[in-house]
Amino acid sequence: MELSDILIKLGVALGLGLLVGLQRERNESSLAGIRTFPVITMLGSLLALVQADTGGWLLPAGLLSIVLLMVVGKYLNHLRGDSNRGLTTEVAMLFMFGIGGFLVQGSMAVAVVLVGILVVLLQLKVELHAMVRKIGDKDFRAMMTFVLIAFVILPILPNQAYGPFQAFNPYKIWLLVVLIVGISLAGYILYKIFGARSGSLLSGVLGGLISSTATTVSYARKTRINPENAPMATLVILIASTVVFARVLFLVGLVSRQYFMIALGPFAVIAGVMLVLGIVAWLHARRLLIEMPEPANPSELKSALVFGALFALVLVAVAAAKAYLGTGGLYLISVISGLTDMDAITVSTSQMVVSEQISPGLWWRLILAAAASNLVFKGLMAGFLGGFTRFKTLQISFLIAVAATLCIIFFWPG
Repeated sequence: MELSDILIKLGVALGLGLLVGLQRERNESSLAGIRTFPVITMLGSLLALVQADTGGWLLPAGLLSIVLLMVVGKYLNHLRGDSNRGLTTEVAMLFMFGIGGFLVQGSMAVAVVLVGILVVLLQLKVELHAMVRKIGDKDFRAMMTFVLIAFVILPILPNQAYGPFQAFNPYKIWLLVVLIVGISLAGYILYKIFGARSGSLLSGVLGGLISSTATTVSYARKTRINPENAPMATLVILIASTVVFARVLFLVGLVSRQYFMIALGPFAVIAGVMLVLGIVAWLHARRLLIEMPEPANPSELKSALVFGALFALVLVAVAAAKAYLGTGGLYLISVISGLTDMDAITVSTSQMVVSEQISPGLWWRLILAAAASNLVFKGLMAGFLGGFTRFKTLQISFLIAVAATLCIIFFWPG
Protein backbone atom coordinates (compact mmCIF):
# COMPACT_ATOMS: atom_id res chain seq x y z
CA MET A 1 0.00 0.00 0.00
CA GLU A 2 1.31 3.46 -0.93
CA LEU A 3 2.35 5.82 1.86
CA SER A 4 -0.35 8.33 0.85
CA ASP A 5 -3.06 5.65 1.11
CA ILE A 6 -1.81 4.64 4.56
CA LEU A 7 -1.87 8.23 5.78
CA ILE A 8 -5.37 8.79 4.39
CA LYS A 9 -6.74 5.68 6.12
CA LEU A 10 -5.09 6.60 9.42
CA GLY A 11 -6.42 10.14 9.09
CA VAL A 12 -9.97 8.85 8.54
CA ALA A 13 -9.55 6.50 11.51
CA LEU A 14 -8.45 9.45 13.63
CA GLY A 15 -11.40 11.57 12.51
CA LEU A 16 -13.98 8.84 13.10
CA GLY A 17 -12.49 8.06 16.51
CA LEU A 18 -12.61 11.73 17.46
CA LEU A 19 -16.27 11.92 16.41
CA VAL A 20 -17.35 9.00 18.58
CA GLY A 21 -15.03 10.09 21.40
CA LEU A 22 -16.54 13.57 21.39
CA GLN A 23 -20.02 12.12 21.73
CA ARG A 24 -18.97 9.87 24.61
CA GLU A 25 -17.09 12.73 26.30
CA ARG A 26 -20.16 14.96 26.15
CA ASN A 27 -22.15 12.18 27.80
CA GLU A 28 -19.54 12.03 30.57
CA SER A 29 -18.40 8.46 29.98
CA SER A 30 -15.86 7.56 32.65
CA LEU A 31 -14.37 4.68 30.66
CA ALA A 32 -13.38 6.24 27.31
CA GLY A 33 -13.71 9.64 25.69
CA ILE A 34 -12.25 11.97 23.12
CA ARG A 35 -8.66 10.70 23.53
CA THR A 36 -9.28 6.97 23.96
CA PHE A 37 -11.55 6.38 20.97
CA PRO A 38 -9.17 7.81 18.34
CA VAL A 39 -6.35 5.68 19.80
CA ILE A 40 -8.50 2.54 19.66
CA THR A 41 -9.59 3.20 16.07
CA MET A 42 -6.07 3.92 14.83
CA LEU A 43 -4.78 0.86 16.70
CA GLY A 44 -7.22 -1.27 14.74
CA SER A 45 -5.96 0.27 11.49
CA LEU A 46 -2.28 -0.17 12.40
CA LEU A 47 -2.71 -3.81 13.34
CA ALA A 48 -4.66 -4.48 10.14
CA LEU A 49 -1.84 -2.87 8.12
CA VAL A 50 0.88 -5.13 9.52
CA GLN A 51 -0.99 -8.35 10.32
CA ALA A 52 -0.50 -9.82 6.83
CA ASP A 53 3.21 -10.22 7.63
CA THR A 54 2.63 -11.77 11.06
CA GLY A 55 0.36 -14.70 10.26
CA GLY A 56 -2.87 -12.83 10.97
CA TRP A 57 -2.78 -13.02 14.79
CA LEU A 58 -2.29 -9.33 15.57
CA LEU A 59 -5.93 -8.22 15.17
CA PRO A 60 -7.32 -10.95 17.47
CA ALA A 61 -4.57 -10.17 19.98
CA GLY A 62 -5.43 -6.47 19.82
CA LEU A 63 -9.11 -7.22 20.29
CA LEU A 64 -8.33 -9.36 23.35
CA SER A 65 -6.18 -6.56 24.76
CA ILE A 66 -9.02 -4.06 24.37
CA VAL A 67 -11.39 -6.44 26.15
CA LEU A 68 -8.96 -6.90 29.05
CA LEU A 69 -8.50 -3.14 29.36
CA MET A 70 -12.26 -2.66 29.43
CA VAL A 71 -12.64 -5.26 32.19
CA VAL A 72 -9.94 -3.54 34.26
CA GLY A 73 -11.44 -0.10 33.62
CA LYS A 74 -14.91 -1.32 34.56
CA TYR A 75 -13.59 -2.85 37.78
CA LEU A 76 -11.73 0.34 38.73
CA ASN A 77 -14.87 2.39 38.11
CA HIS A 78 -16.79 0.00 40.34
CA LEU A 79 -14.25 0.50 43.13
CA ARG A 80 -14.68 4.28 42.77
CA GLY A 81 -18.42 3.89 43.20
CA ASP A 82 -19.44 4.43 39.56
CA SER A 83 -23.06 3.24 39.39
CA ASN A 84 -23.24 3.13 35.58
CA ARG A 85 -23.99 -0.46 34.67
CA GLY A 86 -24.50 0.00 30.96
CA LEU A 87 -22.25 -1.50 28.32
CA THR A 88 -22.77 1.09 25.60
CA THR A 89 -19.29 2.61 25.80
CA GLU A 90 -17.63 -0.82 25.93
CA VAL A 91 -19.50 -2.03 22.85
CA ALA A 92 -18.67 1.24 21.06
CA MET A 93 -14.97 0.69 21.84
CA LEU A 94 -15.05 -2.79 20.29
CA PHE A 95 -16.99 -1.44 17.32
CA MET A 96 -14.46 1.33 16.68
CA PHE A 97 -11.55 -1.12 16.92
CA GLY A 98 -13.29 -3.17 14.23
CA ILE A 99 -13.88 -0.03 12.15
CA GLY A 100 -10.18 0.74 12.33
CA GLY A 101 -9.34 -2.66 10.87
CA PHE A 102 -12.13 -2.45 8.30
CA LEU A 103 -10.82 0.88 7.01
CA VAL A 104 -7.67 -0.90 5.83
CA GLN A 105 -9.29 -3.96 4.29
CA GLY A 106 -12.76 -2.75 3.31
CA SER A 107 -14.67 0.24 1.97
CA MET A 108 -13.98 3.64 3.49
CA ALA A 109 -17.47 4.87 2.56
CA VAL A 110 -19.10 1.94 4.38
CA ALA A 111 -16.96 2.61 7.46
CA VAL A 112 -18.01 6.28 7.52
CA VAL A 113 -21.70 5.35 7.18
CA LEU A 114 -21.45 2.78 9.97
CA VAL A 115 -19.81 5.25 12.33
CA GLY A 116 -22.46 7.84 11.46
CA ILE A 117 -25.17 5.34 12.42
CA LEU A 118 -23.31 4.55 15.64
CA VAL A 119 -23.08 8.22 16.64
CA VAL A 120 -26.79 8.76 15.96
CA LEU A 121 -27.72 5.73 18.07
CA LEU A 122 -25.47 6.91 20.90
CA GLN A 123 -26.85 10.44 20.80
CA LEU A 124 -30.53 9.43 20.68
CA LYS A 125 -30.42 7.42 23.89
CA VAL A 126 -33.24 9.33 25.60
CA GLU A 127 -35.42 9.42 22.50
CA LEU A 128 -34.97 5.71 21.77
CA HIS A 129 -35.79 4.70 25.33
CA ALA A 130 -38.88 6.93 25.22
CA MET A 131 -39.90 5.28 21.94
CA VAL A 132 -39.64 1.82 23.49
CA ARG A 133 -41.81 2.92 26.41
CA LYS A 134 -44.51 4.05 23.97
CA ILE A 135 -44.70 0.60 22.39
CA GLY A 136 -47.21 -1.43 24.38
CA ASP A 137 -47.86 -5.16 24.59
CA LYS A 138 -50.30 -5.01 21.69
CA ASP A 139 -47.75 -3.30 19.47
CA PHE A 140 -45.02 -5.76 20.49
CA ARG A 141 -47.31 -8.63 19.53
CA ALA A 142 -47.76 -6.94 16.14
CA MET A 143 -44.00 -6.98 15.65
CA MET A 144 -43.78 -10.63 16.71
CA THR A 145 -46.55 -11.50 14.26
CA PHE A 146 -44.52 -9.89 11.52
CA VAL A 147 -41.52 -11.98 12.62
CA LEU A 148 -43.76 -15.06 12.25
CA ILE A 149 -44.88 -13.96 8.80
CA ALA A 150 -41.39 -13.08 7.56
CA PHE A 151 -39.01 -15.50 9.25
CA VAL A 152 -41.10 -18.59 10.06
CA ILE A 153 -43.75 -18.98 7.37
CA LEU A 154 -41.83 -17.56 4.39
CA PRO A 155 -38.76 -19.88 4.49
CA ILE A 156 -40.86 -23.08 4.50
CA LEU A 157 -43.04 -22.20 1.50
CA PRO A 158 -42.21 -23.91 -1.82
CA ASN A 159 -40.66 -21.68 -4.48
CA GLN A 160 -42.48 -23.30 -7.38
CA ALA A 161 -45.30 -22.33 -9.75
CA TYR A 162 -48.68 -24.04 -9.45
CA GLY A 163 -52.23 -23.69 -10.69
CA PRO A 164 -53.79 -22.06 -13.74
CA PHE A 165 -51.30 -20.30 -16.02
CA GLN A 166 -48.56 -21.28 -13.55
CA ALA A 167 -49.37 -17.99 -11.81
CA PHE A 168 -49.43 -19.28 -8.22
CA ASN A 169 -46.00 -19.37 -6.56
CA PRO A 170 -46.47 -19.63 -2.75
CA TYR A 171 -43.00 -18.32 -1.88
CA LYS A 172 -43.11 -15.28 -4.20
CA ILE A 173 -46.66 -14.42 -3.20
CA TRP A 174 -45.86 -14.58 0.52
CA LEU A 175 -42.61 -12.66 -0.02
CA LEU A 176 -44.66 -9.78 -1.40
CA VAL A 177 -47.13 -10.14 1.48
CA VAL A 178 -44.15 -9.68 3.82
CA LEU A 179 -43.10 -6.58 1.88
CA ILE A 180 -46.55 -4.96 1.93
CA VAL A 181 -47.19 -5.82 5.58
CA GLY A 182 -43.72 -4.48 6.45
CA ILE A 183 -44.47 -1.12 4.82
CA SER A 184 -47.80 -0.86 6.61
CA LEU A 185 -46.29 -1.96 9.92
CA ALA A 186 -43.61 0.74 9.62
CA GLY A 187 -46.35 3.36 9.30
CA TYR A 188 -48.23 1.83 12.24
CA ILE A 189 -45.13 1.95 14.45
CA LEU A 190 -44.49 5.57 13.46
CA TYR A 191 -48.08 6.37 14.44
CA LYS A 192 -47.47 4.81 17.83
CA ILE A 193 -44.27 6.80 18.28
CA PHE A 194 -45.60 10.20 17.24
CA GLY A 195 -49.06 9.80 18.70
CA ALA A 196 -52.53 10.55 17.43
CA ARG A 197 -52.15 14.33 17.44
CA SER A 198 -49.26 14.21 15.02
CA GLY A 199 -50.43 16.96 12.68
CA SER A 200 -52.26 16.75 9.39
CA LEU A 201 -49.16 16.28 7.22
CA LEU A 202 -47.75 13.41 9.25
CA SER A 203 -51.20 11.87 9.71
CA GLY A 204 -51.66 11.82 5.95
CA VAL A 205 -48.22 10.34 5.33
CA LEU A 206 -48.77 7.62 7.93
CA GLY A 207 -52.23 6.96 6.54
CA GLY A 208 -50.77 6.46 3.08
CA LEU A 209 -48.16 4.07 4.44
CA ILE A 210 -50.67 2.03 6.45
CA SER A 211 -53.66 2.14 4.08
CA SER A 212 -55.10 5.13 2.26
CA THR A 213 -58.46 3.36 1.91
CA ALA A 214 -58.68 2.61 5.64
CA THR A 215 -57.61 6.20 6.35
CA THR A 216 -60.42 7.49 4.13
CA VAL A 217 -63.01 5.33 5.90
CA SER A 218 -61.77 6.31 9.38
CA TYR A 219 -61.73 10.05 8.74
CA ALA A 220 -65.06 10.00 6.90
CA ARG A 221 -66.75 8.29 9.87
CA LYS A 222 -65.12 10.74 12.26
CA THR A 223 -66.40 13.65 10.19
CA ARG A 224 -69.98 12.39 10.37
CA ILE A 225 -69.72 12.74 14.16
CA ASN A 226 -67.85 16.08 14.03
CA PRO A 227 -68.75 17.86 10.75
CA GLU A 228 -66.43 20.80 11.53
CA ASN A 229 -63.47 18.45 10.95
CA ALA A 230 -64.31 17.95 7.25
CA PRO A 231 -61.63 20.35 5.89
CA MET A 232 -58.88 18.68 7.92
CA ALA A 233 -60.14 15.20 7.03
CA THR A 234 -60.09 16.20 3.36
CA LEU A 235 -56.49 17.32 3.70
CA VAL A 236 -55.37 14.11 5.42
CA ILE A 237 -57.12 11.90 2.83
CA LEU A 238 -55.52 13.87 -0.01
CA ILE A 239 -52.07 13.53 1.52
CA ALA A 240 -52.58 9.79 2.10
CA SER A 241 -53.72 9.36 -1.49
CA THR A 242 -50.63 11.23 -2.72
CA VAL A 243 -48.34 9.02 -0.66
CA VAL A 244 -49.88 6.01 -2.45
CA PHE A 245 -48.07 7.03 -5.64
CA ALA A 246 -44.74 7.13 -3.80
CA ARG A 247 -45.57 3.71 -2.37
CA VAL A 248 -46.36 2.39 -5.86
CA LEU A 249 -43.06 3.72 -7.23
CA PHE A 250 -41.24 2.04 -4.35
CA LEU A 251 -42.83 -1.30 -5.23
CA VAL A 252 -42.07 -0.76 -8.91
CA GLY A 253 -38.43 -0.08 -8.07
CA LEU A 254 -38.22 -3.33 -6.10
CA VAL A 255 -40.01 -5.64 -8.52
CA SER A 256 -39.16 -4.14 -11.93
CA ARG A 257 -36.12 -1.93 -11.36
CA GLN A 258 -35.10 -1.83 -15.03
CA TYR A 259 -38.41 -0.19 -15.97
CA PHE A 260 -38.53 2.28 -13.09
CA MET A 261 -37.57 5.33 -15.16
CA ILE A 262 -40.31 4.57 -17.68
CA ALA A 263 -42.98 4.75 -14.97
CA LEU A 264 -41.41 7.67 -13.10
CA GLY A 265 -42.55 10.41 -15.52
CA PRO A 266 -46.29 9.62 -15.62
CA PHE A 267 -46.49 8.93 -11.90
CA ALA A 268 -44.52 12.06 -11.03
CA VAL A 269 -47.00 14.17 -13.01
CA ILE A 270 -50.09 12.75 -11.31
CA ALA A 271 -48.38 12.93 -7.91
CA GLY A 272 -47.64 16.59 -8.66
CA VAL A 273 -51.32 17.18 -9.44
CA MET A 274 -52.27 15.53 -6.14
CA LEU A 275 -49.69 17.64 -4.32
CA VAL A 276 -51.13 20.88 -5.72
CA LEU A 277 -54.63 19.79 -4.70
CA GLY A 278 -53.29 19.00 -1.23
CA ILE A 279 -51.75 22.47 -0.92
CA VAL A 280 -55.08 24.04 -1.82
CA ALA A 281 -56.79 21.91 0.85
CA TRP A 282 -54.11 22.87 3.37
CA LEU A 283 -54.79 26.57 2.79
CA HIS A 284 -58.39 25.94 3.87
CA ALA A 285 -57.62 23.70 6.84
CA ARG A 286 -54.26 24.82 8.26
CA ARG A 287 -55.78 26.26 11.44
CA LEU A 288 -57.74 23.14 12.30
CA LEU A 289 -56.50 20.13 14.25
CA ILE A 290 -57.93 16.62 14.27
CA GLU A 291 -56.75 13.50 16.01
CA MET A 292 -55.69 10.61 13.81
CA PRO A 293 -58.00 7.61 14.38
CA GLU A 294 -56.39 4.50 15.84
CA PRO A 295 -55.33 2.33 12.84
CA ALA A 296 -55.79 -1.40 12.91
CA ASN A 297 -52.75 -3.61 13.37
CA PRO A 298 -51.59 -4.28 9.77
CA SER A 299 -49.49 -7.33 10.68
CA GLU A 300 -52.31 -9.54 11.98
CA LEU A 301 -52.06 -13.00 10.45
CA LYS A 302 -55.67 -12.80 9.26
CA SER A 303 -54.96 -9.57 7.35
CA ALA A 304 -51.81 -11.07 5.81
CA LEU A 305 -53.73 -14.18 4.69
CA VAL A 306 -56.48 -12.05 3.18
CA PHE A 307 -53.98 -9.96 1.25
CA GLY A 308 -52.11 -13.09 0.12
CA ALA A 309 -55.36 -14.60 -1.18
CA LEU A 310 -56.27 -11.32 -2.90
CA PHE A 311 -52.83 -11.09 -4.49
CA ALA A 312 -53.01 -14.70 -5.74
CA LEU A 313 -56.47 -14.04 -7.16
CA VAL A 314 -55.25 -10.91 -8.96
CA LEU A 315 -52.28 -12.84 -10.40
CA VAL A 316 -54.56 -15.52 -11.84
CA ALA A 317 -57.12 -12.96 -13.03
CA VAL A 318 -54.48 -10.88 -14.82
CA ALA A 319 -53.00 -13.99 -16.48
CA ALA A 320 -56.47 -15.16 -17.55
CA ALA A 321 -57.42 -11.72 -18.87
CA LYS A 322 -54.26 -11.57 -20.94
CA ALA A 323 -54.90 -15.05 -22.34
CA TYR A 324 -58.61 -14.75 -23.14
CA LEU A 325 -59.64 -11.08 -23.13
CA GLY A 326 -56.61 -9.15 -24.39
CA THR A 327 -55.77 -5.58 -23.43
CA GLY A 328 -59.35 -4.64 -22.59
CA GLY A 329 -59.53 -7.47 -20.10
CA LEU A 330 -56.34 -6.32 -18.40
CA TYR A 331 -57.77 -2.84 -17.94
CA LEU A 332 -60.95 -4.34 -16.49
CA ILE A 333 -58.99 -6.39 -13.96
CA SER A 334 -56.89 -3.34 -13.06
CA VAL A 335 -59.96 -1.20 -12.42
CA ILE A 336 -61.61 -3.89 -10.29
CA SER A 337 -58.44 -4.66 -8.35
CA GLY A 338 -57.68 -0.98 -7.77
CA LEU A 339 -61.03 -0.29 -6.12
CA THR A 340 -59.73 -1.16 -2.65
CA ASP A 341 -56.02 -1.91 -3.05
CA MET A 342 -53.18 -0.75 -5.29
CA ASP A 343 -50.44 -3.10 -4.15
CA ALA A 344 -51.63 -6.36 -5.68
CA ILE A 345 -52.13 -5.01 -9.21
CA THR A 346 -48.89 -3.03 -9.03
CA VAL A 347 -46.80 -6.07 -8.12
CA SER A 348 -48.57 -8.51 -10.46
CA THR A 349 -48.25 -6.30 -13.53
CA SER A 350 -44.66 -5.42 -12.59
CA GLN A 351 -43.82 -9.11 -12.61
CA MET A 352 -45.47 -9.43 -16.02
CA VAL A 353 -43.46 -6.61 -17.56
CA VAL A 354 -40.22 -8.10 -16.22
CA SER A 355 -41.08 -11.45 -17.83
CA GLU A 356 -42.01 -9.57 -21.04
CA GLN A 357 -45.63 -10.74 -20.97
CA ILE A 358 -46.83 -7.15 -21.41
CA SER A 359 -45.18 -4.03 -22.81
CA PRO A 360 -43.82 -1.30 -20.51
CA GLY A 361 -46.29 1.22 -21.94
CA LEU A 362 -49.27 -1.01 -21.17
CA TRP A 363 -47.84 -1.89 -17.75
CA TRP A 364 -47.75 1.59 -16.20
CA ARG A 365 -51.08 2.47 -17.83
CA LEU A 366 -52.70 -0.51 -16.09
CA ILE A 367 -51.37 0.71 -12.74
CA LEU A 368 -52.64 4.23 -13.41
CA ALA A 369 -56.05 2.81 -14.35
CA ALA A 370 -56.11 1.07 -10.97
CA ALA A 371 -55.08 4.35 -9.32
CA ALA A 372 -57.98 6.19 -10.96
CA SER A 373 -60.37 3.46 -9.82
CA ASN A 374 -58.97 3.71 -6.30
CA LEU A 375 -59.53 7.48 -6.19
CA VAL A 376 -63.13 7.09 -7.39
CA PHE A 377 -63.82 4.44 -4.75
CA LYS A 378 -62.35 6.53 -1.94
CA GLY A 379 -64.30 9.59 -3.05
CA LEU A 380 -67.54 7.62 -2.99
CA MET A 381 -66.72 6.03 0.37
CA ALA A 382 -65.98 9.45 1.89
CA GLY A 383 -69.30 10.73 0.59
CA PHE A 384 -71.39 7.80 1.78
CA LEU A 385 -69.78 7.63 5.22
CA GLY A 386 -69.18 11.30 5.94
CA GLY A 387 -71.69 13.10 3.74
CA PHE A 388 -71.26 14.25 0.14
CA THR A 389 -71.74 17.91 0.99
CA ARG A 390 -69.01 17.80 3.65
CA PHE A 391 -66.53 16.18 1.27
CA LYS A 392 -67.38 18.23 -1.81
CA THR A 393 -63.83 19.61 -1.94
CA LEU A 394 -62.37 16.10 -1.74
CA GLN A 395 -64.60 14.79 -4.50
CA ILE A 396 -63.79 17.72 -6.79
CA SER A 397 -60.09 17.16 -6.11
CA PHE A 398 -60.37 13.45 -6.88
CA LEU A 399 -62.30 14.18 -10.09
CA ILE A 400 -59.51 16.52 -11.22
CA ALA A 401 -56.92 13.85 -10.36
CA VAL A 402 -58.88 11.14 -12.21
CA ALA A 403 -59.23 13.39 -15.27
CA ALA A 404 -55.49 14.07 -15.20
CA THR A 405 -54.82 10.33 -14.87
CA LEU A 406 -57.01 9.51 -17.86
CA CYS A 407 -55.30 12.20 -19.94
CA ILE A 408 -51.91 10.69 -19.08
CA ILE A 409 -53.14 7.19 -19.96
CA PHE A 410 -54.45 8.26 -23.37
CA PHE A 411 -52.02 10.98 -24.42
CA TRP A 412 -48.66 10.23 -22.77
CA PRO A 413 -46.19 9.06 -25.45
CA GLY A 414 -44.79 5.53 -25.32
